[in-house]
Amino acid sequence: MVGEMDAKTHWETVYGAKAPDAVSWFRLHLETSLALIERVAANRSASIIDVGGGQSTLVDDLLARGYRNIAVLDISTTAIDATRKRLGASAQGVYWLIGDITRADLPPHSYDVWHDRAVFHFLRVSGQRIAYVEKALLAVKPGGHVIISTFGPEGPQKCSGLDVVRYDADALLAEFGDGFELVESFAELHRTPFGTTQQFLYCCLKRKLEALPRC
Repeated sequence: MVGEMDAKTHWETVYGAKAPDAVSWFRLHLETSLALIERVAANRSASIIDVGGGQSTLVDDLLARGYRNIAVLDISTTAIDATRKRLGASAQGVYWLIGDITRADLPPHSYDVWHDRAVFHFLRVSGQRIAYVEKALLAVKPGGHVIISTFGPEGPQKCSGLDVVRYDADALLAEFGDGFELVESFAELHRTPFGTTQQFLYCCLKRKLEALPRC
């Protein structure tokens, strides 16, 4: 198990050493994520949190589409600082959070959309995954949505030097338990900056109205 401090050190090193487009998960625009967010939260006042936002351009594109209630969380201060600098004055309209999502202090029933591309599959220990799901149950509004993307069954077994867990839709839904229902799922082939492809699984989950946080 990689401890919180070890994980933070790892990701600070990765983001400090590599350009944004020099990591395998880089994509200039997260078109699939954007389409799913707009589908479940057409109202531009919707509250959105991007978990593990790193140096992703999702926040840029959400702002460009008129969303104004956005939070970005990442364990890496380096990544958050770089994204804030890239956004310039627009960064003032974003709520920035630095920390491990399994330990983050999030306000209850605050988010209409929880987005995560490529964080959950790094949680190899059951207790980490349970803590993550408890945070989502607490923070997502009843009737809100979790849009989550992990490596699929044919995806890589390692990323950025770390082992990962690969999922199909049934396995991912099982991790989230009875508090969520599956809206849709599909695989996507991501072309890396190095010319290779990686299979990602996208799942859109809806938080049940009657679900209660387990924490």
